[in-house]
Amino acid sequence: MKEIAGYLPPGFGDNLDYQTLSFQRNEESIQITIPLLSENQISNLAAQIKNNSQRVLKLFTVNQIINIIDQTIAVFLDRSSPFRQKAEKLLPVITGYDKEIIRLGLTSYLKSFRKPQLYRFLTEDFNNPMLLDEFQPRPKGGFSKAVGLDLLVHIWAGNVPALPLWSLISGLIVKSGNIGKVSSNEPLFAGLFVKALVEVEPRLADCIAVIWWKGGDHARERSLWSQADGVIGYGSNQSLSSLREHIPITTRFLPFGHKISFGVVSKISLDSRKAIQTAHNAALDIVRYDQQGCYSPHFYFVQKGGRITPREYARMIGHELACFEKRYPRQSLSLAEMTANTAWRNREELSIFLETSKEIMSDPSGKWAVVYEENTQEIIPSCLNRVIKVVAIDDFEQIVDFVVPFRSLLQTVGLAASPQELFDISNILTKSGVTRITALGSMTSPESGWHHDGRFNLLDLVNMVDIEQRAEEYAERFAPYVD
Repeated sequence: MKEIAGYLPPGFGDNLDYQTLSFQRNEESIQITIPLLSENQISNLAAQIKNNSQRVLKLFTVNQIINIIDQTIAVFLDRSSPFRQKAEKLLPVITGYDKEIIRLGLTSYLKSFRKPQLYRFLTEDFNNPMLLDEFQPRPKGGFSKAVGLDLLVHIWAGNVPALPLWSLISGLIVKSGNIGKVSSNEPLFAGLFVKALVEVEPRLADCIAVIWWKGGDHARERSLWSQADGVIGYGSNQSLSSLREHIPITTRFLPFGHKISFGVVSKISLDSRKAIQTAHNAALDIVRYDQQGCYSPHFYFVQKGGRITPREYARMIGHELACFEKRYPRQSLSLAEMTANTAWRNREELSIFLETSKEIMSDPSGKWAVVYEENTQEIIPSCLNRVIKVVAIDDFEQIVDFVVPFRSLLQTVGLAASPQELFDISNILTKSGVTRITALGSMTSPESGWHHDGRFNLLDLVNMVDIEQRAEEYAERFAPYVD
């Protein structure tokens, strides 16, 4: 099967080259063909998108843009639409994830971008969204307007399907022209979304592009960085560090690199009835996209003193992972992933001789593993792909000591606790650098308007333009009605 991915404005460029990326899962194979622009073509594309950002996109009202996005999301939520059917058919082959994981994950994720959620997304950053349309009065006097960057470049990772929507939709809401570079691991969805978007509103056809080049191609990158007003980068910390070195100091750079997330389970949730559900939710956060997201758990801290012990709870998670494996099989691992997985497990198995309280539960074929520890002094992040560590703790203050080595990398915590403990634990976690606290079972589904890595989604993508009150007062001197 062959599929053309990416998106270029109609009529753009002649003599285009294309790159073919091949994917195979079981007996199914796909060849994805995507445009590979030359340095000069990239430069021309950037100039065209930048011009159309000013000439077309910035003339839309923010309400019009939200309606366009909402209609496009409706297309993908409709399982009978050709766009949704193509995504459901091809993404499992491209990514290796189970078909049902893709289907359920897409629906859950796309619902975050419907009109009500988009308005919540918008008002989280702007008390007065009209700032994006025209100058608005400020309490201190004068007026202000939020102006989106003319050209926003997105460097997307391919570890989680449809991940590009966060930054692409953010760029559209602030009326920026957008050029996205897709990952070799998942080159399909971004272009598919843009094609549906342009069908909903053809006037946006010249304001967006989705392209590809091999990572580390500094010549092509330079031709784009020289015109970009802002760059949003997703990927490993190493790749983002390399990007930072080549992006001009005058270009706004927003990197989103590797993160570590974890769960916390209070003893109050560990009775014979509640523990079953919390173990199911904990396993669900592990299974969704095989822990490949920044918000996926590496370990769970489980408090002692409940009717179900932390060791028993670890076994319950193992049982749930075994059940999920039958329903949603884990993706096939690359050679690098298999090597990392084997090394991690070997290290844990060898340490059993030194830590008699340790226990390892795993699938005979290596599809999942749960490592239980107590009285440990340090923890090591998971090798991912359904491998989790459960650490027994006496009190919640211990968590800060465990995670302090990862402070700069911490992001999401999934919590199972009482209402009072919710705030007590959250106040403790703020000391560690955590930026998002959610319910266990919801770690992989951030709410609309969440502060990504503690930052704003939209405010970082605009320049605020102020008309000071003195300018307004001074202008009164030259009004035609002045005596």
